[in-house]
Amino acid sequence: MESKTKPPGLGVLSRRQFIQAASLASLGLYFPGVLTAKPSGVPGHAGEFGELNATDPGGIDLYLEYRDLLVGGKPGRAIAINGSIPGPVIRMQEGREALIRVHNRLNESTSIHWHGILLPFNMDGVPGISFPGIPANETFTYRYPVRQNGTYWYHSHTGLQEQLGHYGQLIVEPAGPDPVEYDIEYSIVLSDWTFEDPHRVLWKLKTMEGYYNFQRPTLANIDEQMRATGMSMSEVLQKRLAWDRMRMDPTDIADITGATYTYLMNGKAAHENPTFIARPGQRVRLRIANASTMTFYDVRIPGLPMTVVQADGQNVKPVETDELRIAVAETYDVVVTLPDDRAYTLFAETMDRSGYARGTLAPRQGMAAAVPEQRRRPMLTMADMGMMHDGGHGGDQAMHDGMHAAGVSEPMSHQDDGELPVTNLPDRIRHGPDEHGPASITMAATAYRRLDYPGAGLGEDGWRVLTYSQLRALERPYGRRPPTREFDLHLTGNMHKYIWGFDGRKWSESDMIRFQYGERLRINMINDTMMSHPIHLHGMWMDLYAGADDYGDNPRKHTVIVQPAELLTVDILVDAPGQWAFHCHLLYHMEAGMFRTVAVVRSLEGGPIDVGA
Repeated sequence: MESKTKPPGLGVLSRRQFIQAASLASLGLYFPGVLTAKPSGVPGHAGEFGELNATDPGGIDLYLEYRDLLVGGKPGRAIAINGSIPGPVIRMQEGREALIRVHNRLNESTSIHWHGILLPFNMDGVPGISFPGIPANETFTYRYPVRQNGTYWYHSHTGLQEQLGHYGQLIVEPAGPDPVEYDIEYSIVLSDWTFEDPHRVLWKLKTMEGYYNFQRPTLANIDEQMRATGMSMSEVLQKRLAWDRMRMDPTDIADITGATYTYLMNGKAAHENPTFIARPGQRVRLRIANASTMTFYDVRIPGLPMTVVQADGQNVKPVETDELRIAVAETYDVVVTLPDDRAYTLFAETMDRSGYARGTLAPRQGMAAAVPEQRRRPMLTMADMGMMHDGGHGGDQAMHDGMHAAGVSEPMSHQDDGELPVTNLPDRIRHGPDEHGPASITMAATAYRRLDYPGAGLGEDGWRVLTYSQLRALERPYGRRPPTREFDLHLTGNMHKYIWGFDGRKWSESDMIRFQYGERLRINMINDTMMSHPIHLHGMWMDLYAGADDYGDNPRKHTVIVQPAELLTVDILVDAPGQWAFHCHLLYHMEAGMFRTVAVVRSLEGGPIDVGA
C-alpha cells in the first residue's frame, strides 16, 4: 500500500494568477493575512479553500469578513473564512492542544462552534450560553485539548450567519494507528446557498406556510398524482381531504427547497463538477459533512458500493451500502475503491428531490460520468403520522390509533435509583393528553421505533440503504453503563405559524433542562411533527439505542435524526460541567424556537455548576 496522500490544493494557476499571487506573497512576508485578500474588484470563487493545522506550533488564524464571491458562477455576498466558503479544512492531532485565533472583520458579532468536539464549555462558541460572542473588529482565541479523533465540522452559532457560508470541516487525526485503511482521502462538504437575505427567507416562512413548496398536490396535477399512486381520482381526492383535516401536507418534506437554494459540494454547484482524483485500485476515504442549514442529502455513487467506517467522527463496524441519508450536521466517512479506469458520479440528491449537488471521482481531470435522473419527490404516508399496524415499515394502511386519541397516557418518564433496561426497549409509546400548547398542532397517538426505516423516498429502488439499525460501535465506548434516570422530550411544531420547540414551548418560554453531573441519563425523543429533525447535543455524546443485543455495540453520535412519529432513545454520560446548547440543527427551526439550554448541575434542584470555582 502506498503512503496516504492529501487532496490537491486549489488547482493550477494561470500565468496571470501566478504573477498576482507572487506579488501578494512577497507582501505577505511582511503583512500576515494579506493573502486572504483578492485584487480589488475581482470576485473570488466559492470553493477555493485551503487547509490548516490547529495543533501545529503557534496555532492558526481565521479571518472572517464579508466577501463578494461567485457561487455557482453568480455573484453573492458571503461570510468568507480566509477568503472562501467553505472555510479552510482544519486539521488537529489527538492528544495535542488546539490554538485558533478568530479575527472578526465583520461589522457585527460572530462566533465559531466546533461541532462534535468535546471541550471546556467556555470554548464551545455559543453566544449567550458559553461566551458573549466575538464583537466586531476583535479577536477571540480558542484554546482546548484535543481528546478525540474523527471527522467533524465547524460553523457560526450567531443568528443566521451559517446560511451565508460561515462553516468548514474539521479532521482530527488519531494519536495511535487509524483502524481505517485508505490510500487517499477527500473532504466532501455539502451545503445549501440562497442569494436571498436569510432573514427574508425566515420572514417568508413565518408569513406564508409552505412558501418554497412548489410540489404540492393540486387539482392541476391530479392526473400526475393518479399515475404516481395508482389511485383513482376519487381515492386521490379522499386522501387529499384526509390530510387537510389533519392540517398537514404530505409534501412537507423540506421547508426550503430548490426554489431558492443552490446546492453545493465543496462550495461548487453541480454544473461546476468538483473532481476528486484516484487511480483504479486505490482505497479512497471520503469524509462527508453535511454543513447545510436545512437540507438532508441522499448520497450515492452509482455503480460503486460505499463502505461506511465512521459516523459522526466515531469508528463503526464497516457496513457496505449503496446509499445513505445524511442529515444536517451529521458526518459519515466512507471508503470506496475504483475498479476501473473510468469516472463515477458522486451524487447528493436532496431529500425533497428539488435539486442535487454533484462531483466526480475519476482517475484524471476532465473526466465525467452520467448524472442520474432525479427521482420523484416522496410523499409522507400515514406511517409518518403514527398510523401503522406494523410499526411503520409499509405504505399507507388503516389508521391504528387515530389522531389525538383519548385514553390513558403511558409515559416512559420516571426517575429510579435502579438501573434502566438497555436492551429490548418498548417499540412504541402512546402520546397521552395534549398539553403541548400552540407550538404543536399535530400529534400521532402512537410514536414508534423506526431504526430500520431508511426515510421517505428511500428503499424502493432495490439498492441497499444505510439505516441506524446497522450502525455498531467498532469498540465499546467509555462510560457505557445503564442509565438510572430518564425523561420524555416531545419535538413539536406549528407549520402555519412557523413555531418550533420542545414540549410545545419555544426557547424563550422554556426553563433550562437539568442534567446531574456524573449521572447516566436517558432521553426518549418523541417526534410529534411531520418533519425529520436532526437533534444535536453540545459537549457530551449521545449513545443511540440502535437495537443492539450488546449494549456496548450501540453507536455514539453527536446528532441524531428523529423521523416523523418516531420514538428514539439516547443515553448520555453527564461528564461536562457548564451550560450547553441542545437543539434542532435545522437553522430556521432553531431560530424559530427549537432550542433548549442544558445546565449540568450538582443536584437537580440546584443551579449550574460554577466551573471556574
